[in-house]
Amino acid sequence: MHLSQTLELFPDLTVTQILFQEVRNAAELRQNAVEGKIKGALIKANMLVSPFQVLVAANKALHLQKLNQMKTRGLFSEIIFNLSPTNKISEAFNKFGISDGDNSVLVVLVHNKEESHLISEILTKVDGVQIPVDDLSSISDLEKIKKLYKVGPREEQCGTLLDAVVCRMATKDVM
Repeated sequence: MHLSQTLELFPDLTVTQILFQEVRNAAELRQNAVEGKIKGALIKANMLVSPFQVLVAANKALHLQKLNQMKTRGLFSEIIFNLSPTNKISEAFNKFGISDGDNSVLVVLVHNKEESHLISEILTKVDGVQIPVDDLSSISDLEKIKKLYKVGPREEQCGTLLDAVVCRMATKDVM
């Protein structure tokens, strides 16, 4: 149900993605994340195209953490920030961080092998239905995503929406 991947550049770390629908305690989860009681990023699932997009954001966040060049205060906020096409931190949290009324949430954990218990902790904290991460595209709001990343019809003819989104995420620092 969840998706765990070891990072090539950081082989001692694993990124685990867990997707929930019908979440009834988003406000509580958001508050716990703000207070540091949840060791993970809580992301608005309908603003994501693919789990690969999240993996790119997490990999970039870890790389910047190792270089001491993060733009936010923590690894999980950096993951959320890296999903955004802009360099505005508050806008990234508004677009990609969960809101009190959200009913679908993707939880992203970054952990080593000894911290695999974090997965079961998240499962007990979220009041919702866990679904396979591969079903993420079925709850994506493609129109909102295209508008946010400014993806036009001509661009979609020569590549995928995921290609366009990842390209904007990767180049926002140089634009």
